[in-house]
This record gives sequence, C-alpha cells and structure tokens, in this order.
Amino acid sequence: MKPNPRPLLLKGGTVVDPTIGLFARADVLLRDGLVAAVERGIAEPAAEVVDCGDLFVVPGLVDMHVHLREPGLEDKETIATGTRAAARGGFTSIACKANTGQFVDNEAAVEYVRAIAEIRGLVNVFPIAALTKGLASVGIAPLRELRAAGAVALSDDGHPVRRAGLLLNALRYARDAGFLVISHAEEEALSEGGVVSAGPLAVEAGLEPILHEAEEVGTVRDIILAASVGVPLHVDHVSTARSVQIVRHAKRRGLDVTAEATPHHFCLDQSMLSERFDPKTKVNPPIRDPEDRRAVIEGLRDGTLEIIASDHAPHTEAEKDQPYQYAPFGIVGLETMLGLTLTHLVEAGHLSFGEAVERLSVNPARRLGLAGRGSLRVGSMADVTVIDRGERWRVDPKDFASKGINMPFTGWELTGRAVYAVVGGRVVMAEGELIEG
Repeated sequence: MKPNPRPLLLKGGTVVDPTIGLFARADVLLRDGLVAAVERGIAEPAAEVVDCGDLFVVPGLVDMHVHLREPGLEDKETIATGTRAAARGGFTSIACKANTGQFVDNEAAVEYVRAIAEIRGLVNVFPIAALTKGLASVGIAPLRELRAAGAVALSDDGHPVRRAGLLLNALRYARDAGFLVISHAEEEALSEGGVVSAGPLAVEAGLEPILHEAEEVGTVRDIILAASVGVPLHVDHVSTARSVQIVRHAKRRGLDVTAEATPHHFCLDQSMLSERFDPKTKVNPPIRDPEDRRAVIEGLRDGTLEIIASDHAPHTEAEKDQPYQYAPFGIVGLETMLGLTLTHLVEAGHLSFGEAVERLSVNPARRLGLAGRGSLRVGSMADVTVIDRGERWRVDPKDFASKGINMPFTGWELTGRAVYAVVGGRVVMAEGELIEG
C-alpha cells in the first residue's frame, strides 16, 4: 500500500500495545508509512487529525487464515472484496491460503496474488503457498521459488498432507527454505464422508460423523514430524479439548508450535445447533461439544492457543442453500471476528483487552514474520486499528463488504467494533465506510 502523503495524527485515544507495555492515553503520529511518535500532546500542523477521544488505538489487526478464492473462484470472493471485508472488520493485514480455483503452488501464482493485491487491495495481503503441488499430496511444491516470489508460509489448508513420508520430506525442504508450515490437522481415514461432529446430533440427523480423533491424530502426527526435522509449525482451527491438550503438551516441551482458534469454535457448540440444521453452520473442523468449546476458550486464556483467526471461507448463496450434507464447508468471519472476540472473550471475562490485542495482532504478525507489524513501536509500519469498545451493533450480512454471507451469527448483538483502519498511514475505513485510495 502507498503511504499517506500527509502525516496522520491519531489524537487522544487510549493506546494499547503489549509489545511496549503501553495501555495509556497518548497520541500516535504516522509519517511516511511509519509510526513516527507515540506520546502525549503531539503537535503536527501539517497532519490530518483523527479525534480518538473515547476510542482504543491498537496495532493493526492481522488475520493469518483467510480464503480470498482468487484466482479461479471469483464468484465466491475476490482479492478486492475480501480486502474490503478485512478493512471493515478492522484488519490491516491478512494472509490468504492457497486453495483457490487455480492453486497458489507456483511462483507465478504467488506473484499474481501480490500484484492484484497491490492494484485492487485495500489492506496488506500476504500469500500462503501450497506445500504440495495442487494440494494433492503427490509432489512437493517448488518451495525456494515460492519463497523468492514472496510467500510467507506453506499450507495445504482444506486438506492434510495425506502421506506421512511425503510430509516428512516436505517439512525438511520447508525448513531449508526458511518457511513456517501451517497444519490442517486431519486424519481423513477418520473423517472421510463426514459432515458434522460425531455425537448424538449426527446420529439423530442420520448424517455421517467427523470423529474428534480425526483432528487429534492429525495434530499429533504433524507436531511429531515437524519437531523431528526442526521446522516451525502452526496448527489451524483447533476445535477439540484433546487437541488443545496436545498443543499444550508440545509447548511445555519447548517445541516450536503455535496454534489458533476461530470465533465459531469459541462461540458455538452443538448444544446451540440442536434445534435446526443450517448449512451456514457447516464448517471443517465442525462445531464441537460444549466441553470442547470450553477447552478452546481455556486454551486461549492460558496462551496455549496464541492466535485468533477467522478461517474466512466465503461461498455463494446457491452453494450453501442445499441440504446440509451437500453444502460446502465454510463460514465467513472477517467482519465479525473482532466483535465476537470482544463480546464473547473480553466482555465475558476470559481475556483482557490487551490479551485480545496480542491474539489478534501481535502474535499472528510475529508468527508470520511480518517485520514491523503487530506493534506501534516507533519505526514500525503505520498500520493501526482504532476500536470503539462500547459500540453495540447487530450482525447483518446484507451490510457486508464480502461476497460471502454464509455465517451463523445473523442477528447477534455484539459489543465492540473497529471504527478506523489505517494501512500505511492512510485511512482505508472510517466509521464503517471504506475509503478508496
């Protein structure tokens, strides 16, 4: 993103930055695409001023698990619409997965995503490339070329790498190329054909189950193999209590493992879905049991799950408007994630506001190696999110910037919302309105 030609002064807000231990009233001056000063009483006559009075100013939010669908599935989402959804949700940087219509498994595809994001995107876009060719668990993608093209991590998200021997070799190459590897932890022999979490709900509905053990076996396998070759591993969308325990144990052993939770796994459980089967709740891994949801929340609270990510997965209305067993997996989340986090984790007393900022900004930026992001330290990139913690609002997908409206939170009342998103020192969203550059 091109920096704002004028300095931008965010005046009088409560600045919250865990990286420098700051939770206090201050001004933030952004100049030439960087944070120029964070202190009280800044005077900059040439600056554009944003009054942040009763608002909270935090490092720009980062979502490291987004499906933008382009290239190849532009009927679901595009880089343009997805980045606008991100800006509306307060996110200044997103990392997009490789399972598009034309897989991001080669140098040209990575360069395409970066080029289109530069031309049409409203926030920073960082491509996550495929680990195997075509995400097919057959051959290893050209990892050094992917790194040179600008990929920030590797993942076959949507599928695990099915062959353990291939995964082991791929992890060695990923380590040598300097990549973080992101795991879609699933043993498909335990989940094949499944559409809903195993349990009474699946039995009553006569639907094929996805066993908890499918995720748990996959999590153990991927952690063991990554540790054996010394490559950093991140586990996507942890959803079961035992998976949380597995990650916790790995971290206590000092392994280089991080993991994330999604809002739909800490806000929903099967007890909330028992009255109706809505394809908008269909996601992989599926919505689990109440004890699993509680364990995910505890994992976020104690730092086992260091990151909150949306797994933003848009589909067309026609695709989701099918019987449950035939509808595709996926829930959109870029425009609801902050509100769900503040309402169901911070307001509920599970996380402090500062801890939420760590999980939504500091930690994902650090894990992806996004230098200069996830902090308001002087000299950092001028990516900032301004939040109104007291704003009460109702989720209405008709207001979304995303093409996707496939999510189960319609009508939910949330407290807390991003009111400004600043990318490279330029305001791209103000009071819910997108500002094109």
